[in-house]
Amino acid sequence: MYATDSPREACGVFGVFAPKPDAARLAYFAIYALQHRGQEAAGIVSCDGRTAHVHKGMGLVSQVFNEENLSHLLGHAAIGHTRYSTTGAPKLRNTQPYILETLDGPLAIGHNGNLVNAPQLRRELLERGVGLSTSTDSELIIHLLAGARGTWTQRIRQLMAMAEGAYTLTILTRDAVYGVRDPWGLRPLVLGKLDGGGYAIASESCAFGTIGGRTVQEIQPGEIVRIDANGYEIVQGAPPQKLSFCTFEQIYFARPDSVFGGKLVHQVRQALGRQLAREAPADADIVVPVPDSGTPHAIGYAAQSGIEYSEGLIKSRYIGRTFIQPSDQLRKVGVAMKFNPLPQNLAGKRVVLVDDSIVRGNTSGPLLKLLRDAGAAEVHLRVACPPIKFPCFMGVDMASQSELIAAQKSVEEIREHVGADSLAYLTIDGMMAALQAESGYCNACFAGSYPFDTPIMQIELQEKQKFAEMWGD
Repeated sequence: MYATDSPREACGVFGVFAPKPDAARLAYFAIYALQHRGQEAAGIVSCDGRTAHVHKGMGLVSQVFNEENLSHLLGHAAIGHTRYSTTGAPKLRNTQPYILETLDGPLAIGHNGNLVNAPQLRRELLERGVGLSTSTDSELIIHLLAGARGTWTQRIRQLMAMAEGAYTLTILTRDAVYGVRDPWGLRPLVLGKLDGGGYAIASESCAFGTIGGRTVQEIQPGEIVRIDANGYEIVQGAPPQKLSFCTFEQIYFARPDSVFGGKLVHQVRQALGRQLAREAPADADIVVPVPDSGTPHAIGYAAQSGIEYSEGLIKSRYIGRTFIQPSDQLRKVGVAMKFNPLPQNLAGKRVVLVDDSIVRGNTSGPLLKLLRDAGAAEVHLRVACPPIKFPCFMGVDMASQSELIAAQKSVEEIREHVGADSLAYLTIDGMMAALQAESGYCNACFAGSYPFDTPIMQIELQEKQKFAEMWGD
């Protein structure tokens, strides 16, 4: 598969408790709406009050599930997961939700995020004699829960006292579904109510519209929400820390129709584009997005600058979501496999090309060449976030620091590297102004200031890599 220059999505989690025993079908359509958060694998676990039923596999939601396997997932409760791997290779044994049988009935979990103290937790479990079959931190979570004591809420609190890092969880037990958000609020989690009765928990609010529901509220940092036949209950599971919501949820990850903090993501991205136009104007004829993630940013840039918005690139939305590897000849085609230019819109035009981010810088150059070959007279590249100079340790695949182009080159050197007539990024201050926030976001990949102790994380990630190599993960 050809390389991508975008940050790789975090996973999508969902949980539902419904009055009718068709929870798995609701979960299917909900994780379909969360497909953008992970395209490597998908899974659903349901429970009928006694027995858990599971089906999961590699591929897109539509590839993993069909009427036959969904019909076996019985019960009023279910959790679902779409996966992009941040720890553990994209293999079937790493596919979620994970499931175990305990003295208190079935237990299943879906996890979005990354535990920075996973090696320490792994050693503790192994010393207890707990066998592990994967290198994922998500497997650690289910064993820690299964080995804790007390009610499930008490066990979750014990887990939260041990876990360090980013996590939102959906947890399925015999009688209820739980949602958990880490004390820093790094990853999102939202509670929804179904029109036909019952409640659901999801990474993003866009999942609720798909199944006939509406948002009740966002789960706050450190909170645990329980949904069951009696409704929902929210309790504090761990003391909230300084809010560090991932800025890339607003910039790139979340679906544009999701809502965070009462703000529609699409409108937030337009605001980022408007701020970019204020900070980095260009003398040009048209504003063109890198579709699809750059589209709302470009709309905002065009509106603020007064330059005409135009489509210049058409994206094949499915070519990058196949497990069939391209031939050597197709690899040479590169980004042309994914994007086709519109020469009639570009011929003789001075173009502002707006992208959401540049990570490795390996697709920007070929994209600009596509535009020039299609007749663009000039191409001015504008990026709707600051330069990404530092890796992410909180569950986002940003690449290692040595692979980040902004960590290795100046803006002018990047401009020369990609072949733009001019290049400008949104500043951190401008980004926060567009978000209408002075704080509350994690900007570690831009500024290098992490919510956690960075040197420890680097050591732990090295250990994690050694373990993954040992397992062949």
